[in-house]
Amino acid sequence: MKFTHRRPAVLALLAPMLALATTLAIAGCSGSDDDSSGGGATSGSSGGGDVSIVMLPKNLGNPYFDTSTKGAKAAATEFGGTLSEVGPDAGAPDAQVPFINTAAQQGTKALIVSANDPQAICDALNEAREAGTKVITFDSDTDPSCRDLFINQATADGIAKVQVDMIAEQIGDAGEIAILSASANATNQNAWIEVMKEELKSHPNIKLVDTVYGDDIDQTSFDKTAALLQSHPDLKGIISPTTVGIAAAARYLSDSEYKGKVAITGLGTPNQMREYVEDGTVQEFALWNPADLGTLAAWAANALVEGDIKGEEGDTFTAGDLGEFTVDADHTVLLGEPFRFNADNIGDFDF
Repeated sequence: MKFTHRRPAVLALLAPMLALATTLAIAGCSGSDDDSSGGGATSGSSGGGDVSIVMLPKNLGNPYFDTSTKGAKAAATEFGGTLSEVGPDAGAPDAQVPFINTAAQQGTKALIVSANDPQAICDALNEAREAGTKVITFDSDTDPSCRDLFINQATADGIAKVQVDMIAEQIGDAGEIAILSASANATNQNAWIEVMKEELKSHPNIKLVDTVYGDDIDQTSFDKTAALLQSHPDLKGIISPTTVGIAAAARYLSDSEYKGKVAITGLGTPNQMREYVEDGTVQEFALWNPADLGTLAAWAANALVEGDIKGEEGDTFTAGDLGEFTVDADHTVLLGEPFRFNADNIGDFDF
């Protein structure tokens, strides 16, 4: 896929503007949270001012999705739409179905979903589409037949490679490693893990000994980390491609005999991981900007609803300050490449 948006160093340039994401503590609440404002749409939209959007993450109370929703709400305010967030408390495969049905019944113009399962919500999404709701997936995709557009945070190859590169560097390119993932059905997690396995073929002295699932629940991920270390006494590193998992694993390691002996890397947010980088538990981790991901998803939803794009390959639209994006094959829009956070730069970010 070709990334046509030419901002240099997506994350680094936007760091000063990301104070909006300072409340990343686990919320643990449910329901909706509406943001609305008047005014017409900016460039890239014909503007009706009545674009209603529902944001449906995998689960509520997840710092990563808290940040993406904040970005989406800021975008909706800018183009004069309304955006509410709903979702389940846990990421079960079909837990999102009732929220999809309700959004369609309420006449929501667009639904932005991070799918817990590629198939389990397809029927509900297609019923919503038949009712006139535009469906945009972000972060974790469904089968392409179930949505109008997918906002991809980065390519699977790019995400997998950066995580394998980091763990290889941190353990001297040799030793046993494990993966602490989210749910066993998460589309994005599974795609990344498959590519990681291919990447590891280029590191013959690294052995992947286990893959476990914390279900994007902090305590479960914490407990899975403890179990991994007990089951594999020679473990040298853990990759956790989920913001909940990496933070829970780092918390366990930081107060254990394994601190400094077992490396932990993966995908996390700076505010979650700062203390573990500063105390030496974590050397380096990566992520795209989840606020940008939510922003881009909201602008794409607006463009679809307003008829500025159809979601076909070659369509272009403007996503506010993020610039212009082009729809690629398979009705996909690519945000960019992952960014590495470490002790040298983590102080420059606040999300």
